Amino acid sequence: MTTNGTEPAFPVRIGAVVGGSLSRGLDVRLESARAVEDVKVGTFVTVQGQFNRFFGIVTDLQLESSDPRMASAVAGGGAALAEALSGTTAYSTASVTPMLTMTAGDEGPQPARSMPPHFANAYRASNDDVAAVFGSEDARHIWIGSPLDMEDTRVCLNLEEFVKRSNGVFGKSGSGKSFLTRILLAGILQRNAAINLVFDMHSEYGWQSTSESGYAAKGLKQLFGSRVSVFTLDPASSRRRGAPTDYDVVIGFDEIEPDDIAVLASTLHVTDLGVQSCYALERRFGRNWLLEFLNHSQEDLASLADSMGENPGTLGALRRRLSQLQRFGFMSEHSTGGSAVRQVLEHLQDNRHVVLEFGSYGDNIAAYLLVANLITRRIHGEYRERTEKALAEGKPQPTPLLITIEEAHRFLDPGVAGQTIFGTIAREMRKYRVTLLVVDQRPSGIDGEVLSQVGTRIVCQLDNDRDVDAVLTGAPGSRELKTVLSRLESQQQSLMFGHALPMPVVVRTRAYDESFYADMSVPGHGSAPGAASTPSRSDLFG
Repeated sequence: MTTNGTEPAFPVRIGAVVGGSLSRGLDVRLESARAVEDVKVGTFVTVQGQFNRFFGIVTDLQLESSDPRMASAVAGGGAALAEALSGTTAYSTASVTPMLTMTAGDEGPQPARSMPPHFANAYRASNDDVAAVFGSEDARHIWIGSPLDMEDTRVCLNLEEFVKRSNGVFGKSGSGKSFLTRILLAGILQRNAAINLVFDMHSEYGWQSTSESGYAAKGLKQLFGSRVSVFTLDPASSRRRGAPTDYDVVIGFDEIEPDDIAVLASTLHVTDLGVQSCYALERRFGRNWLLEFLNHSQEDLASLADSMGENPGTLGALRRRLSQLQRFGFMSEHSTGGSAVRQVLEHLQDNRHVVLEFGSYGDNIAAYLLVANLITRRIHGEYRERTEKALAEGKPQPTPLLITIEEAHRFLDPGVAGQTIFGTIAREMRKYRVTLLVVDQRPSGIDGEVLSQVGTRIVCQLDNDRDVDAVLTGAPGSRELKTVLSRLESQQQSLMFGHALPMPVVVRTRAYDESFYADMSVPGHGSAPGAASTPSRSDLFG
């Protein structure tokens, strides 16, 4: 690529293949000393074989020498000797992992199962090469970002494939996960790829929110109007922020089941015996088991324990733990006729996207776990019935539903993943037309079986080695991808790979700005390359 950002008229040759293997990648000898500084980890490369063209990614760079005596010779030789040896005795190589084979036929790019011969020329990938691999913006594809050093090139994500499986956005705090998630949700909404249900922990997806640097980012309601309904657990918080809402959520104690308490067990410090007691209490009191239990005085617990064959100490501890739920302002003694679950279902069935804001309860993980699990379990049950009925009657199946959850490891850690509805959804893939978008900074806390079902992974910078290993589990070429991931900048860069992409790619995420808003304001797909971007990178990402 030229320095002014325009693409050169002819492919830019960077070197030639001098060795390698299909499993560990190709060794490309770079043709100039400057190339080792120009070529970066994550750069796209095409290699022209005798019959096929290969599309790959640079995963490492090395400095080599053909004479082991070179280092001692140069130490006292000066600049002239160094220049004489450069490119001959001393040279540089790039490790290139071939990902795809591009043939002249109509099949499109295919996974690379062969490799080019010795001395095959390697080139920087062109804009047309990238478009041939990742597609162009259309009714199915959204522009998600640009490859490194190719700012005028667009990498597009296939949203139709994206919503077919559960997916994940991972990265440490401040790396840009929320902006990436906004872009994905807006693209899905604009292109009608699925219906969104967002459990908005920090009230940043429905209405306008402010980044750490003070930049005000529009929410889905502002971009899409009546197509988005904002529900809130904390009306007072919404009023303070000047954020209009469509429904105030109230949860009845009679809507809570023992399965919901099982999810909360570690957060509320409820023991396994306590969870088992919840099921016994439900059998005893029926639907109103929780409120009946909490209304028992300490003196009454002894007789209750005796009549149920339970340990009085266990019931006493359980009551103290569960009494924390009475502090939530959104809880009521009984559910109303138009319960929150029913309202959410009606909006989803009307093809309206729902953002559930938690307001001040976003910092209370027990409230988030309780409400998200309770609502999702019932909605999943409804979708299951509707899907089975549609299949039996030969009618159209429900519109796919994508449920977004934050702090996903709280729902999906190995201890509770088997009990939560979110673990069930992840393992079912798209069997009942419901999938997940998990947003998390601790992928190592997610159950390995569940994480293996995540179809597309978008990974921003991670600091913890366990998180890096977890997020790359099961990925082809994970060793090489780990090197790529370790080189990501702290903001606005991500490694993307999985079901909705033909190959792994490192991108600089597109800006969530006025240009993006304009793209989303009309049906179809986005504006021309080079559109102006108002806020700076620091404005967006802090």
